[in-house]
Amino acid sequence: MRNFDLAPLYRATVGFDQIADLMDRVLTSDVSQPTYPPYNIEKTSDDTYRISIAVAGFTDEDLSIEVREKALIVSARKAEEQEDRTYLHRGIATRAFERRFHLADHVRVTGAAHENGMLHIDLKREIPEALKPRRIEIAKGAGESVKAVEDHQTEKTVN
Repeated sequence: MRNFDLAPLYRATVGFDQIADLMDRVLTSDVSQPTYPPYNIEKTSDDTYRISIAVAGFTDEDLSIEVREKALIVSARKAEEQEDRTYLHRGIATRAFERRFHLADHVRVTGAAHENGMLHIDLKREIPEALKPRRIEIAKGAGESVKAVEDHQTEKTVN
């Protein structure tokens, strides 16, 4: 149950609906999230991240990593074990799991490695050139129009 209303955010902003939807989803979701398997999310530099998941007992063939609809989905399913084993104590959990991580715009998976019982997934935020900041020239004089500035920029690139 939410204790506050996100309506003012919708009224006062344009284009932030994805953030508001994410906040709404996080605040209304069930509090009892699964804790298996444990994982870390670290920021390795300004635009790179690493998700490390403890997957002891799983092989590369048991693990699956998929990106679908702006979500990173990591799942594991252990192959059928031999029935002739008798455990006196079984403390290593190898039950199937599925973990979802919602990815921001322009974040892509760059690689994954499975070593020493840890699955490391590297991510990078790559902002397209069209979305990077750019300087806009201001037209000189009252009679010039914005089109003149655009024509001037075109001449510079052609020459």
